[in-house]
Amino acid sequence: MNIQMQRPTFIKKLCFLLFTVFLFLFCPYKKEVCASSYPSSNNGYSYLQVPTQITKCRNTYFIVDCYHDQIIYSENLGAPLKQWKIMTNNVCQPHALASDGTVYLVVDTENHRVISYEKGSDRFRELQTFEHIGNRPHYVTYEPSDGLFYVWSSLTGEMFLFRRTPGTSELTLAEVRSVPILNGLYVRSFTIVGDSILFPCVELGCILQVNRYSFEIEQLYPVPDTIAGMVQITPIQNYFYITVSSDRSYDRSYATIVRTADLSQLQYGNYEDLKHLFGNNGTPYYISQFDGSYFMIHEDVSPGIYRFDVQDNTIRNIKGMH
Repeated sequence: MNIQMQRPTFIKKLCFLLFTVFLFLFCPYKKEVCASSYPSSNNGYSYLQVPTQITKCRNTYFIVDCYHDQIIYSENLGAPLKQWKIMTNNVCQPHALASDGTVYLVVDTENHRVISYEKGSDRFRELQTFEHIGNRPHYVTYEPSDGLFYVWSSLTGEMFLFRRTPGTSELTLAEVRSVPILNGLYVRSFTIVGDSILFPCVELGCILQVNRYSFEIEQLYPVPDTIAGMVQITPIQNYFYITVSSDRSYDRSYATIVRTADLSQLQYGNYEDLKHLFGNNGTPYYISQFDGSYFMIHEDVSPGIYRFDVQDNTIRNIKGMH
């Protein structure tokens, strides 16, 4: 009698176990939008560890604290770093973020992906994760003229274009364009200038200018080996400012910032070296513009950020911070 009464219970448990195993093996995991949020906790560091970018979106400032594997934010630019809050630490050596005012898109460089976020009243919420975005996506910008986020894969020569669905926070991958000659070469950033895009390539020792729409090469600008380790090109008034991480052989002792009024003159050494204006140490990285000034990240040293103005092509009011 006892054996007969226990058998149905055993069969039910076995069936439930088999059903659970079936779900685990054959039903793929689907990540929901708005799946994760981060508490509004303060940054735990009093210093930056190889920062790569500072930027501003609406009334909020962001610092990409690359080697601390986090992005921090504050509404007070001058607040001590420990008073800044963590936007996300669900990333590995991020390099940049951009926003269209609604969605914030982060390049999660060492995880080869990008992640979108939205800002709530006291925290950022993770919305979508896009895996396999080339190899080490390095830079992202939002271009209002066409409503696209441009994401650059630093080692595959690919540009991933994301568009936000109007009235929502949902992004879709609209298109992938490529510059085949850059596949396998290291390019840390890009600069949209009108109908063209500039790519500084270390191994080629030149700046490529491509058509923004067809991605066909329009022009090559050779540079001397001593400044070939370029990071970013920033047009400011009548000059192109170029941050340099190393020479062509990746010797970081050549790190500097230069400017030229004509990219075609770089190969002849016709440029100004500006390193002495910014402390003669560290590695200049990305430059951003907001609050009427320019801000340049300086890796490896303190201060890690320099603020400066440019008036009539003259650099003024240089101030180190953080």
